[in-house]
Amino acid sequence: MTEILKLLKDGNKPSLMAAFVNAFLGIIKGVAFFFTGNVAMFAEMMHSLGDAANQFFVYIGSALSKKAPTKQFPAGFGRIVNLVCLFAVIIVAILSYETVKEGWHHFIHPAGESKGMLIALGVLLIGIVLEGSVLAKAAVEILHEAGQEKVGILSSIPKAFGYLHRAKPATKLVFMEDLVATGGNVLAFAAILIAHFTGWTRIEGLVSIIIGCMMFYVVAKVFLDNARGVIGETDEEMLNHIAHLVMDDPNIQDIVRLEVIKEGEFLHVELVAEADANLSLAFLDDVRDHLTEIISSQKGVTKVTILFDEDDGKLDWVHVGEKPETKH
Repeated sequence: MTEILKLLKDGNKPSLMAAFVNAFLGIIKGVAFFFTGNVAMFAEMMHSLGDAANQFFVYIGSALSKKAPTKQFPAGFGRIVNLVCLFAVIIVAILSYETVKEGWHHFIHPAGESKGMLIALGVLLIGIVLEGSVLAKAAVEILHEAGQEKVGILSSIPKAFGYLHRAKPATKLVFMEDLVATGGNVLAFAAILIAHFTGWTRIEGLVSIIIGCMMFYVVAKVFLDNARGVIGETDEEMLNHIAHLVMDDPNIQDIVRLEVIKEGEFLHVELVAEADANLSLAFLDDVRDHLTEIISSQKGVTKVTILFDEDDGKLDWVHVGEKPETKH
């Protein structure tokens, strides 16, 4: 129990923050829907409750993924966060379907103007502020994980898009979900105003369908990203960087094989390098220690395995970016 509590302290903080914010918003949107009957508010309620559930699961998964390797699981538990994200998107997919279905029903059979416009607008305004705050927090976290300098809160959101591929799975999920959530709140807010001033109440159903489709996009994107993570995906950018570091060592003649595999939020590196056959084992051991220290100091790297092979006089690592062929 003590170990679990310790792991939870290291869980993804943006996920936990987003879970609480969305749970609160889901409750007040549900109350607003009960009093107003606004279908766009229903869509936002479903969206917030779904986000709250899966972001809480993601927080738990990100914490458990930091558990130290064991004899039974020597590679560690890094991919747990990917598995949890896959489970989380199932919840979002179900709620997305219900949102689209309800929106379509309201679009085909509009029920007239909703009541309590000010209540609905007030709740959505709160949602825009809170969801926007979580979005900004996730954007700042993405830039931090990418090793970028701090920028203003508003400017961090557009800048985060350029580094989204380098974000941890949990942080990326929070950013994408709250981007859609903030946009959904804005759309629902606009739909209520348009329905009130024009009398075209079908727009509330149309916006509900749009919000549902936006949720489906998040489902597809997150599913594909984490499916690759579960299988074991190469970090090409870090692979290129580490290859440069290895080839800069004067004792390394060539790279036979280099793999940089994502294990959840972490990276595991396996290297087979060629060295001069005349070098002693003691010297090569020092070279291994030196390379291990350098590679381990790179961001996200938690495990390094280095093996040596005899130099055959041919260069297999033609240029950085191409995976070398394994020798037979």
